[in-house]
Amino acid sequence: MRTIILGGTRFIGRAIVEELSGAGHELLIVHRGQLEPEGLPEAQHLHADRMDLGLHRALLAAFEPDGAVDCRALTRADSEAVITALPDNIRLVVISSIDVYRAFGALNDDRETDPVPLDEDSPVRPGRYPYRGQAPGMDDYDKLDVEDVYLPRGATSLRLPMVYGERDYQRREEFILRRIRAGRKRIPVGAGTWLACRGYVRDVARGARLALESSIAAGHVLNLYEDRTYSMGMWSRMILDASGSDAELVRVADDLLPEDLKPTGTMTQHIAASARKARAMLGWTTSDPLATLQTTVAWHLANPPPDPGQDFTADEKALAGG
Repeated sequence: MRTIILGGTRFIGRAIVEELSGAGHELLIVHRGQLEPEGLPEAQHLHADRMDLGLHRALLAAFEPDGAVDCRALTRADSEAVITALPDNIRLVVISSIDVYRAFGALNDDRETDPVPLDEDSPVRPGRYPYRGQAPGMDDYDKLDVEDVYLPRGATSLRLPMVYGERDYQRREEFILRRIRAGRKRIPVGAGTWLACRGYVRDVARGARLALESSIAAGHVLNLYEDRTYSMGMWSRMILDASGSDAELVRVADDLLPEDLKPTGTMTQHIAASARKARAMLGWTTSDPLATLQTTVAWHLANPPPDPGQDFTADEKALAGG
């Protein structure tokens, strides 16, 4: 296939580029950067802001794409800018999020509304714009708006969980790894009972390829989640084991937890979900989480963030009982 990738230079997008290239797709990567990140597979590049894509409609058509994957549609405007610029009658895949579900909204509001596992028929949030006024640049963010634009065009929407893996710029294991790097031997944790589903980035990329190559997935919403959901307590211990650390996780009162360790405490709404539909429709499978977490932790230990954070005053206070 000849495939356009929108936002294919970081983490999930990059993994999708690598997956598609390895499967023989010819790629045109559309991104804002003026340079191509080192190590990307060979591909054509279009450097453009998505809001200006209408100016490049002829170039996009000249590529003669069979399909497109949008990795960075965050708002309705983001989505409409792409849809109006791409040629008609091509396969479309858009990256969405588990945060469209009502349960995720309940979690943000410290409520419980839904049983788990969530599936594609679970209720979505009744309200829109969950981060309005809370995070810079996120006032208009809503994956429900994105789906409203893409699904009527026959796109496949892939609802993703917390995605982990190499090159994760959100560094989802950092709540443990920054303490390991600092040589901390005792790490305060809470009850650790929260169930939060995850997905390994290369498994997600394979799911995106399978959805793109499947005509029967057109117009469908698909969850892409691992088939086992680990509690935050168990996941924390797995990160320690993967790092080879002999640090101890020390149970403390939830109200004493440092801010970045709050998810190890008691959470009101579980976010476990099912990917049975994607498994049945696409034949999608997931890797062994023990192996993928090992790979992930090794990469992040070898590539620490510029400012890992070395103030552990809150840890000491929690460990001392307040």
